Amino acid sequence: MELFFLLLLIGLMAFALGSGYPVAFALPGSAIITVLLAAIAGYFFGGGTDAYFASGGPSQWLSAGVTNLRGVYWEPERDTLIAIPLFIFMGIMLQRSKIAEDLLVTMAQLFGPVPGGLGISVVVVGALLAATTGIVGATVVAMGLISLPAMMRNGYSNPLSSGIIAASGTLGQIIPPSIVLIILADQLASAVDQAGQTRQELYKAVTGEIVMPSEYAVVSTSAGDMFLGALVPGLLLVGIYILFILAVAVLFPKLAPAVPYEGKYDLRFLGKVFLAMVPPLALIILVLGSIIGGIATVNQAGAIGAVGAMIMAGYRLHPGGRLRYVPAILALTAMALLVFVLSTYDTNVQNIQSADDWFGVQLAVVAVLLLVVSIAWSGYRAFVTDDALTGVMVETAKTTSLVFIILLGAAMLTAAFRSFGGEELVKHFLEGLPGGFWTKFVIVMAVIFVLGFFLDFIEIAVVVVPIVSPILLADPEANVSAVWLGVMIGLNIQTSFLTPPFGFALFYLRGVAPAAVRTIQIYKGVVSFICLQLLALVIVAFYPPLVNYLPARSSLTAETAPPPVNPALQHCVENWVAHAFDERGTEIKAAVDRAAALDLSYLPEDLREDFQEGVEKAGESFTLMAEIQDIKRRLAEGAVDYRPEHRIVRAIQRDARRIEVQLSELETRIRRGFGDTEALQARYDRLEAEHDALLAQIPGTWTDTQAAYNRITSEDRSTRTTYRRTVDQAYEPLVGLISVIEARDALAQLAEPLSQLAADAPSMDRDMADERFKEVERQFGEVAGAGDIRGLLADARREIDARSPDPEKAAEYLAEAQALFRSELDWRSRARSDLLPELMAYDEAIKGTIGLRQQPRLPHEQALFIASCNSIHRDISLNF
Repeated sequence: MELFFLLLLIGLMAFALGSGYPVAFALPGSAIITVLLAAIAGYFFGGGTDAYFASGGPSQWLSAGVTNLRGVYWEPERDTLIAIPLFIFMGIMLQRSKIAEDLLVTMAQLFGPVPGGLGISVVVVGALLAATTGIVGATVVAMGLISLPAMMRNGYSNPLSSGIIAASGTLGQIIPPSIVLIILADQLASAVDQAGQTRQELYKAVTGEIVMPSEYAVVSTSAGDMFLGALVPGLLLVGIYILFILAVAVLFPKLAPAVPYEGKYDLRFLGKVFLAMVPPLALIILVLGSIIGGIATVNQAGAIGAVGAMIMAGYRLHPGGRLRYVPAILALTAMALLVFVLSTYDTNVQNIQSADDWFGVQLAVVAVLLLVVSIAWSGYRAFVTDDALTGVMVETAKTTSLVFIILLGAAMLTAAFRSFGGEELVKHFLEGLPGGFWTKFVIVMAVIFVLGFFLDFIEIAVVVVPIVSPILLADPEANVSAVWLGVMIGLNIQTSFLTPPFGFALFYLRGVAPAAVRTIQIYKGVVSFICLQLLALVIVAFYPPLVNYLPARSSLTAETAPPPVNPALQHCVENWVAHAFDERGTEIKAAVDRAAALDLSYLPEDLREDFQEGVEKAGESFTLMAEIQDIKRRLAEGAVDYRPEHRIVRAIQRDARRIEVQLSELETRIRRGFGDTEALQARYDRLEAEHDALLAQIPGTWTDTQAAYNRITSEDRSTRTTYRRTVDQAYEPLVGLISVIEARDALAQLAEPLSQLAADAPSMDRDMADERFKEVERQFGEVAGAGDIRGLLADARREIDARSPDPEKAAEYLAEAQALFRSELDWRSRARSDLLPELMAYDEAIKGTIGLRQQPRLPHEQALFIASCNSIHRDISLNF
């Protein structure tokens, strides 16, 4: 019966969407009706309202709905959704203010003389508008009204013109900032949690180990990561479009002829180009640059974009005059002043310590006031001119409300789909397919592509993605990142705007195209661009760094970057060290040998022995890294025979675990007397026999094959653990010794407090001794390597504080402390001149390799290498 109600749910949704019922109500309405019918049927015919639900029941479904409602509107962790209305406002404001129109006309004049130049200008403008507006309808309508008549007048083919405009208008779905990417990031955040839990359970089930190594965890994403990840694929798509138009123009000149500009390319034209292009480009740089540079979150960048669009609209909507550009100039002045203040002064009011600090705060206040005046002035202009601000606000509210209502409705539908066992059915179907991850992935992408013929991008993003993405992300075979999967789905969803019969870009273009352009010509025109989008999809699928590199690089080079000792980075950190040893191993070994030959005879014994042991460990690291590379080779060779048998056995065990779940549920129902006990027992016996038959299919050689491969993996883990411990022990003594020597001056400054303490000690009472000694002890405690002196002072203090004070013993401890102080000062002085330069050279030679794990953050070169390493998906399935 669960399957019946699942089909009913899908049928109701398809019927409602197909009949034109609003999506915002079709999705939750289908869920509510189906859940009510299942609950009523269960109450009357199944012995309870939960009878026809695969998991939970109406109460659990309602609880999931409340949770999703709270998650969308109240949970601060999902505040990324706040960026949606901000970017919508930015896009509509730029479209209403005709800045997009100016850009389109100017670019057409600039590129027109090039073969296919008019079409190329449409693509370039589409990309720029995508990075500013991101609204398909506004972009297609604007370009359709302005460019299509011009292209027709200049002899462009109607199908080609239609295809260029429609495809360029959809770039806003993949080029950031994009509402689609924000929604996908939000949906993938919960999918990552589910996939991580699934992978953890799988690891525990097949290995018996409770804790899964963090390097096997599912890599999460955020809206900022999605923006970074989609940037290169979006530009790739733009490049493919331009190359296609150039090829058509060269091979078939009559389809896309050059359009000479009738005016002059003079300073006036240059100024026109400047005013049309620079402000939108500056806004793009401000919005995306602030996210990429880690200066602003996605929400803050959205606010920057909204304010920037309003300031630009303020001068574009103004009828003219001397004051036209004053608000924009005030904003630029304020921003320049803020940049100067923040880079020159400490503007923290609580830290004001000088007249310069106070002057910096005053300058910051002036800059902020200028910016506020600029924003208010521009907003007033937009409000009184053609009622633009009111119209933009109303459209923003409508679009935002639609998106959020669809999010809530889709959450209710997804909860109902899961409660009837739909997710398990999809999971079992995909996991039962031959070919591993890529078969599942291709099937999912094909389904999304087909759904794009009938559904809008939001419905696909919020209905399909939560169901299929946890399954794909949990698969350890490809071990794909969430940002890569999100961008792939985003590229696929983008085609939904072009695919007949319900491609929205086609509808928008049809609405503004002249009657001479027939609908069939529009459909023909988009076919080539759909194929180009599929080509881009294939390229990104086979080369994941196009998506993964920028987010990884941004993360590893940011101020908040994880330290090199982070467990999730160790695989790539060790790859870097192996690479460095191959290239500069001789040089690093020579540095280690020079360190081993240093004269350390005058150092304290403990520091000398620790350093010498560290140098020995540094030498051992080369041998251990060679062993790691040898084991890596053996693992690759062993995987050739192990992988096919592993895949067969794990598939059998997966099916067996699925039956075990059913057996457990049946056993519970039989024990509690739910339903027909005899029928349930018969089903239980049948499933148990099927379970045993499945396990009997496991090859007899499996135990030996697995044991042989596991011996190599165990050796790999052991060697890597030994290597990490060895390099840490090699570098820590070096850092400690350098810090002790460099603390020589800080130690010398304590000569006077120590001698004064020794002179005053005989006349001190307990309270005075406690206060004076503890202060000097604290000072020595802050000096590296002065712990022994501090200990002697503490011993002297205790002799004075004792019930039976022993002044002579205290004096002995003080004398010993003074002697140790002089000795420490002597050897540190000598080491600073004779030894420290050699130690610094040694540190410089090994800190990027042997000492890399102990650095506070990754150096730039290593960060770039590790970002490149992490951007490639690594098959980890043989560890499961």
